[in-house]
Amino acid sequence: MTTERTSLEDLPRDELEAMIEAGDDVLECHRVLRQTNDNIVGELLRDAGTFYQWRHYPKGDVFDRTSHSQYYYHAHPKAQRPGEHGHFHTFMRTKGMKQGVVPVDYDGEAEWPTGNDTLSHLIAISMDSKGFAIGLFTVNRWVTGEAWYAADDVCDMVDDFVIDHARPSWPVNRWVTGMLRLFRPLVKDLVRERDRAVDEWRQSHPGDTFQDKKLEITSQEGISVERQIARLRAIAG
Repeated sequence: MTTERTSLEDLPRDELEAMIEAGDDVLECHRVLRQTNDNIVGELLRDAGTFYQWRHYPKGDVFDRTSHSQYYYHAHPKAQRPGEHGHFHTFMRTKGMKQGVVPVDYDGEAEWPTGNDTLSHLIAISMDSKGFAIGLFTVNRWVTGEAWYAADDVCDMVDDFVIDHARPSWPVNRWVTGMLRLFRPLVKDLVRERDRAVDEWRQSHPGDTFQDKKLEITSQEGISVERQIARLRAIAG
C-alpha cells in the first residue's frame, strides 16, 4: 500500500513549536526518571507486582475525567512482538468526542460498546526493554473491542487527548500526552492508513473485516524521540 506521509517541512511554525514543546516535556520526563534509574515503563509498573502478559496496567486503566482520554499498558508473548517489551494503547471515550460524531455503520454480529462505554482507539506506542518508545501502530477493531470511527473523526480526537492528573504517575501521564503531541502528524497519517488498510482488506477477504483475526496491525512506523525533536528544531531554525 503506497501512502504519502505528512511533511514536517510543510507544517506552520506554530505547530512545529507546539511539537517541540511537547518533545521537551517528553525529554523532561525521561530526565526526572533517570535521576533514580527509572524509566517510563518501570515507573508505571513500580507497584504492580509480577508482570503478566495481556493484563492491563494499571488495573482499571488510566482515565482523565475532564478530557475523557484513556490509556493502558500491556504486553503480548515475545514471539508476537519481537524487540518489544509491551505497548501503550490510547483511547478517547464518547464524552470527549465532538458533538454529532458517531461510529461508522456496522451490520456484523459483534457487539460494539454503546452509551458511555463507547470509545475509540487512537494509537499504540511500542516500548523496548529499556522503557523507551520505538514505534507507533494502529489496530483492527477486534483487538481493542472499540467502536470504529472514521479516520477524520479519530484525528480530531487525537488533538484533544490529554491526561492531566497525577495518578498513577504524573511523569507517565505527562509523557503519554506529550508523545501524541510530538508525533501528531505521524499519528494522524497512521490513522488514515488504518482506514485504507481495512478498506483494501474488505475488497479481497469475505466476511466481517472488523472481526477478521488475520488482520491485526493496520499501520505502523518506527520512531525515535531524539531524532524527531532534532528534525523539528532543524526545520524551525
